[in-house]
Amino acid sequence: MTTTGLPSTKHNILQNLLKHGQATAQWLAQDLNISKQANRRHLNELEVEGIIIYDSVKQGMGRHQHLYQLRELGRDRLSPQKYSEFAVSFLDTLAETAGKEQVSKVLEKQWQRKAAEYRDRLGKGSLAQRIGKLVQLRQEEGYMAELHQVSSSNQQKFVLVEHNCAISEVAESYPSICGHELEMFSAVLPDCIVERTHWINNGEHRCGYSITGRRL
Repeated sequence: MTTTGLPSTKHNILQNLLKHGQATAQWLAQDLNISKQANRRHLNELEVEGIIIYDSVKQGMGRHQHLYQLRELGRDRLSPQKYSEFAVSFLDTLAETAGKEQVSKVLEKQWQRKAAEYRDRLGKGSLAQRIGKLVQLRQEEGYMAELHQVSSSNQQKFVLVEHNCAISEVAESYPSICGHELEMFSAVLPDCIVERTHWINNGEHRCGYSITGRRL
């Protein structure tokens, strides 16, 4: 059993849907290298459990196909909920006793500390090396991060994609935390311009950041 409480194949299906947003049964079977029959059985069971849902779409001139995607319960299965619930409860209590302004200061201070920790662990290597280490750290923290390098003749440019948000429940209650996160990336990579390209809190299925090396 995995940390989601599901067998590994079902867990892989959820991770795949989280990463790509949506997929057909045929595509999932091919990507996960499992039989169509086994894949459909897993999908049916996940649907019955309320973890996934599908839309029926027509592919060209062919027949309709089911396009699967995660429900909120499925996304929750892949997130460290216990820690998030405690964090939200703590921040709610702080807001009630000390005020929302104090909560904002606490969140800002937390990301400043996180930025200092990241800078220390990233070291002083090349930009590609530092961003690679940053992605590894984010993966270890449950963000399901990926890095893509964008072709450019005169600049180094990367796209950091995070298919899962380890603090999604906190961000839903306190969206300002996402702004602090963007500030943190900029502080960790001071020789870069960091911009948000996608945002889970805005209804998208991933968070994305464009990272461009500054011209010297």
